[in-house]
Amino acid sequence: MATRTTTLVPAGTWQVDPAHSSVEFSVKHMGIANVRGRFTDFQGTVEVGKDAWSAKARGSIKVASIDTGEAQRDTHLRSADFFDADAFPEITFESTRVEPIDDDSSRVWGNLTIHGITREVKLDLVLQGTDTDPWGNDRAGAEVQGFLNRSEFDMKFNQALGSGNLLVGDKVRISIDVSAIRKK
Repeated sequence: MATRTTTLVPAGTWQVDPAHSSVEFSVKHMGIANVRGRFTDFQGTVEVGKDAWSAKARGSIKVASIDTGEAQRDTHLRSADFFDADAFPEITFESTRVEPIDDDSSRVWGNLTIHGITREVKLDLVLQGTDTDPWGNDRAGAEVQGFLNRSEFDMKFNQALGSGNLLVGDKVRISIDVSAIRKK
């Protein structure tokens, strides 16, 4: 028996399912290519009230879980040149407001803390729908995307190249795919 899919998210507390979610980023390398990476240890919750636009989201990421597919680069990213994982082991986000665009999408504003610095960021969210999984759990899916400048979080490590390009771009693209389960 199939359950009908809808983009309306019912009220309740929703827990991010890390096994079916991802937190990824990309940044320019030498001005000519993108380096992509992900974090593998993260958690999050979303509290949905009477309407999705009053939702409150919060999440955290363990910096040490960074994975770009290259061990030496990952070690450098954990160092004081970038995230300084020993001093700042977590990245956190807490939403402050949601601005509806239409029934399926919105802009989410919130406080992002990286490297011990908190800045307000804007993220674009598109609801992918809701459904009931084979075990009777209510699930909701969303895609979240945005950009940030790493220099605003005091991550300024770089090197100028002879071409005029920089070794590491400042603008970082964030891409989060969320599958969340409603707590019963």
